[in-house]
Amino acid sequence: MKVIEVRNPATLDSLTLAERQPGEPGAGEIAVRIQANSLNYHDYAVVSGVLPVTDGRIPMSDGAGKVTACGDGVTDFAVGDEVMSTFFPNWAAGPVSAERTLGVPGDHVDGFAAESVCLPAAAFTRIPSGFTLTEAATLPCAALTAWRALFVENSIGPGHCVLTQGTGGVSVFALQFAKAAGARVIATSSSEAKLERLRELGADYVINYRETPKWSAAALEFTDGRGVDEVVEIGGSGTLPESIEATRVGGHISLIGVLTGWGGEVPTAMMMWKNITVSGITVGSIEDQKNMVAGLEATGVRPVIDRSFALDEIADAFRHQASQQHFGKICLTL
Repeated sequence: MKVIEVRNPATLDSLTLAERQPGEPGAGEIAVRIQANSLNYHDYAVVSGVLPVTDGRIPMSDGAGKVTACGDGVTDFAVGDEVMSTFFPNWAAGPVSAERTLGVPGDHVDGFAAESVCLPAAAFTRIPSGFTLTEAATLPCAALTAWRALFVENSIGPGHCVLTQGTGGVSVFALQFAKAAGARVIATSSSEAKLERLRELGADYVINYRETPKWSAAALEFTDGRGVDEVVEIGGSGTLPESIEATRVGGHISLIGVLTGWGGEVPTAMMMWKNITVSGITVGSIEDQKNMVAGLEATGVRPVIDRSFALDEIADAFRHQASQQHFGKICLTL
């Protein structure tokens, strides 16, 4: 079978198409013919050397495909079932812990840039009814992160206001989920063309943060001075001060990305005075993913896919991601 390997020192140019023998599922495992991956910032950190991994590691945390064989004791899946991966295969349910975040595919262990994988059945869930495998491959990291931000760490619903940043996978899913839950959405971007697409997806108010660098004032104006209930914070240190300013007293910020840097000054006095809760979020549990699948089926929300690349075009796919020209998810098809 064909696989992609990360060769150290890891760079996009060092990504190598290789061949390996497919495995056979052991007890409690299933073999899955992978047909699609999707790109996440975490994957980019792996293939660009930001997150060091073992030489020869197979990257990609998101994968979807069809079950081709089942090991002894597997009862949840059968041959022919369509399944998708989980980001934290050891986090079944409950609160996060260090132990539950071990085993991340494409990082701690080999991932899904491979034509076939053998893994414990518990490391997969079914895909939403009616979804293609490419659509399903966009869900385990980005969609679940947005889901946890809005509905696990917070309880977003009708009458609430959510602020999203940019047009990457997490942000677009957060917009779609928030609108499906009856909330209003303020969306930011530096591109007028992307802002128009955000409007088409249902954003109630859009802000060009390049033209309006103090965008918190616009968010406060839109909410009649109250502030937003939830910020899906992608930028990190460079945008967190504006997010704190834009959040209502008692509001919540989901800290998901660090695109503007790993550290910086934070207006702690404002955060304290407003009694704001900030939750660091890295994806979610398998139980959260199953709940999200039910939510997708109930609401009809479908992923927004920017482009798909072939497996051997993986480096070009990551270059497209790094250009920040994409809107929604970038996929690989195997």
